[in-house]
Amino acid sequence: MSVLPPDLPRLHTLITYLRGELGRAEQALAAAEEREAAVRQQPAPEPPAWLVERGRGAGRPPVRVHAGDCWDTGKHCAPAGAEQLRRLLAEGVPACIHCRPDTALGVLD
Repeated sequence: MSVLPPDLPRLHTLITYLRGELGRAEQALAAAEEREAAVRQQPAPEPPAWLVERGRGAGRPPVRVHAGDCWDTGKHCAPAGAEQLRRLLAEGVPACIHCRPDTALGVLD
């Protein structure tokens, strides 16, 4: 059993309608592709120079400090400034043993 009309006038009307819908869908697709291409062409943002890794729980205290390009950062990192890292290191927050931000900042244990 066909759900399409059996007569020519209604079939022509249906085809006209579907061509219009197809045209709108193709325009929407082209616009989405242009937006995606524009996003891909934008350069990736610069990583922050320094990161503070925070623990879990209330207050989320700092647990480690990192260089911004460190591969061993946890999920709970936030960008930080050099002075903030120096202060945290002075307060006893450990430096990452891989990226050694304490060495890069001239603050050694």
